[in-house]
Amino acid sequence: MSLTAGSSNDSYEETEQFSEGESENDEKEEDDDDEEMEGEDELREGNIEEIGEDGYKKKSISKKTTAEKPHQCTVCQKRFATSSNLTVHMRSHTKEKPFQCTVCTKRFTTSCHLTVHFRTHTEEKPYQCTICAKRFSQSGGLNRHMDTHSKDKPFLCTICTKRFSRSDYMTVHLRTHTQEKPFQCSVCAKRFSQSGGLTEHMRVHTKERPFQCTVCTKRFSVASSLNVHMRFHTKEKPFQCTVCTKRFSQSSGLITHMRTHTKEKPFQCTVCSKRFTTSCHLTVHFRTHTEEKPYQCTICAKRFSQSGGLNRHMDTHSKEKPFQCTICTKRFSRSDYMTVHLRTHTKEKPYQCTVCTKSFSESSSLNVHMRIHTKEKPFQCTICTKSFSESSSLNVHFRTHNKEKPFQCTVCTKRFATSGNRTVHMLTHTKDKPFQCTVCTKRFSLSNTLTVHMRTHTKEKPFQCTVCTKRFSESGGLTIHMRTHTKEKPFQCSVCAKSFTESSKLIIHMRTHTKDKPYHCTVCTKSFSDPSGLGRHMRTHSKEKPHQCTVCSKRFSRSDYLTCHMRTHTKEKPYQCSVCAKSFSESGYLGKHMRIHTKEKPYQCTVCTKRFSRSDRLNVHMRTHTLDFLVD
Repeated sequence: MSLTAGSSNDSYEETEQFSEGESENDEKEEDDDDEEMEGEDELREGNIEEIGEDGYKKKSISKKTTAEKPHQCTVCQKRFATSSNLTVHMRSHTKEKPFQCTVCTKRFTTSCHLTVHFRTHTEEKPYQCTICAKRFSQSGGLNRHMDTHSKDKPFLCTICTKRFSRSDYMTVHLRTHTQEKPFQCSVCAKRFSQSGGLTEHMRVHTKERPFQCTVCTKRFSVASSLNVHMRFHTKEKPFQCTVCTKRFSQSSGLITHMRTHTKEKPFQCTVCSKRFTTSCHLTVHFRTHTEEKPYQCTICAKRFSQSGGLNRHMDTHSKEKPFQCTICTKRFSRSDYMTVHLRTHTKEKPYQCTVCTKSFSESSSLNVHMRIHTKEKPFQCTICTKSFSESSSLNVHFRTHNKEKPFQCTVCTKRFATSGNRTVHMLTHTKDKPFQCTVCTKRFSLSNTLTVHMRTHTKEKPFQCTVCTKRFSESGGLTIHMRTHTKEKPFQCSVCAKSFTESSKLIIHMRTHTKDKPYHCTVCTKSFSDPSGLGRHMRTHSKEKPHQCTVCSKRFSRSDYLTCHMRTHTKEKPYQCSVCAKSFSESGYLGKHMRIHTKEKPYQCTVCTKRFSRSDRLNVHMRTHTLDFLVD
C-alpha cells in the first residue's frame, strides 16, 4: 500500500492492495475510509514511500516518534505528523467527500483520488512499461505489471513454500492458510481476505457499476469483468487447450475444460460424495440436499436454486420477445432460445454422445441422455426414495404423493398432473388428428402415436428385454414387461390394497368398487367398465371375427380366444398345478382343477343350497328341480 502526505489538505493519497494475479484489474479505485486509516498506520511506521499528486514516487518517509506527530484526532486520538494528514483523516469520521467528478458526479475524499478516477473517463494511461510498452492509468498497475517481467520471487511462504515477487502478495497468500479475513462488509458482515474483494462486494449493495463497455455501453462492477466482456466484441480467445487446441476467452474456462481431458473432479459433495469439475456445480448440487433456493422472483415470490432458473422464470412475466426467427418469424425472449429453435430448421445437432454417437440439438438433452449409459439417477423422491434421471420426472412423480394436478382443461375443467396429459386430453374436444399414416391413411392426434402405429406396418420392435430378449414396439410395453421379471406392482388400490403392474389396470379395478361403467354399447345400451369389454361385446352384434388361426383358418372374435385355440395345435399347456404338477392350456381350466385340492365349491343351488365346484355341474343339478332353469 502506498501513501501521499503533501503540504496541502488534499495530498493524502492511498492506492489499493492487490493480490498476485490481479493485473487485469488495472482500473480499481480506492475510496474506502478503512483503508485510508490502514495507510496511516503504515505511514506512521515509516514503511511507505511518498507519492506526489502526479502519482510518482518522491521520497521515503522516515519513522517518526510520537513527539513528531503533534496533530491528534479528537475522535479516535490517532496522531499525525502534519495538519493536512489530520484534515484528510477527519473525513473518515465526517464522511465528507469534497471532490466531485464533473462527468459522473461521483465524490472523493482527496483530489488525487479524483485525478485517478477521471482517467476512467479520459482513458488516459500515463504510466508505460519500459519493456513491452503497455500503458496503465495508475502507477500501482504498472508496478504490478512489471512483476510479470521479473522472474525474481524472493518472498517464500513458510507453510507451502510457494514464492512471491512482493511481500504484500505473500501476506495475502498467507491468509489462505490462516483463514484470516480482516476486511468486513458494514452492511451484511461478510468478511474478505483482501480489501479489493471487499470493495468489489460493496458494489453488490450500492449497485455501482463503474466500468462501462465502449461498444455496447453495458456496465460492470469490476474491471476484470469488463475485460472479459470486451473479448465478446473482439472475438479474442487468448487461452488455448494444449490437447485439442480449443480456445477460450477466460483462463478459468480453459482450466475447467482441461478437466474434460484429465477427468479430474476436485470438488466433492460432503453429503453424497458425488464429485464435480467446478465449485459452482458443487454449490448448485448441494442445494438439492439443503433445499436452499436463494433466488426469488420479485413479482410472484417464487424461489429457485439457480440464477438461471430465475432468469428463465422472469421471462414468463415479461411479454417482451425481441428475438425473431428469420425463417418462421417466431419470437423469443432470449437469444439462446432462438439459437436452439433455429436448429429445428437447420437440423443441426452439435452435441454428440461419446458412447452411441447419437446427436442432440441441446447440451442439456445430451446430459440427460448420458444417464441412460451411466444409469445415473441423481434426483430422489424424499417420500418413497424412488430415483429419477431428470428433475422434471421427479416433479411429475411427486404429484402422485401430493395429488397435485396443476394443469386444467379449459373446456371441461378436468385437471391433469402434466401438461402433456392435458394436451392429449384437449384433442378429445377438438377431434383434431393432423398426423396421417402413409400406408393405411389412419390419422392420429399425436406424432408419437403415429410413430408407434407405423411399427405395425414395419414390424419394428426396437425395445428389447435384457432378461428374456423379448422385443416390443413401445418403451412402455418393455417397462410393463420388465415387471413380470422383477415382480414389481407399483400401483396399489386404496380400497382393498390390491396391487397392479399397470396404472390402467388399477383404474379398471377401481371401477369394481365404484361400480362405474363408462363404456356404453350403442346397440343395446349395455355398459362396461373397460373399453376392451365393450369391444368384445360389440362383436356379438357385428358377428365380426377378425382373428384367424393360421393353421386351420378358424376365426375368432377375440385375440385371447385365438391364443387358446392355437394351443390345440401346438399342444402347449403353460398353466401348471402347483400341487400335482398337472398342466392345462387355459388358466380357467387350472382354476377349476385347483378346486379339487382346495375343496372349494363356489356354485350353490338356489333351491336346495347344495354346492358345486363347477358351474356346469350346478347346471346339470338344477335340471333335477326344473328342466327349464339353467345357470348362465
